[in-house]
Amino acid sequence: MIIAVIKISIHTPWVHSLKEKRMVVKSLCGKVSNKFNVSIAEVEEQDKHQLIVLGVAGMAGDTTQADSIIDHVVNFIESNTEGEIIKIQREII
Repeated sequence: MIIAVIKISIHTPWVHSLKEKRMVVKSLCGKVSNKFNVSIAEVEEQDKHQLIVLGVAGMAGDTTQADSIIDHVVNFIESNTEGEIIKIQREII
C-alpha cells in the first residue's frame, strides 16, 4: 500500500473576502474528492483570503499509480481554478 500526499499553494488575486475564498475552496475540494476518490482539505493559511493551501491524500497499490493520481489531481486543479499554483509539494510514502 502506497500513500500519496500533495500540498498545493494557490494564489487567488481576485478573492477579496474569506467568504469568497470559502466558496472557491469548497467547490474545488468537492470536485476533486468526487472525481478522484481522495481526501482533500484546506490545511494552512485559512485567514489569508488570497492564498489557498490544499492538502490531498490518496492511496494506491504501487508508486506508478500514486504518481499518476498526483499528476491527474494537479492537472485537474490547474484546469478548474482561475488561481495560479505557486507551489506543489509531493510525497509518496
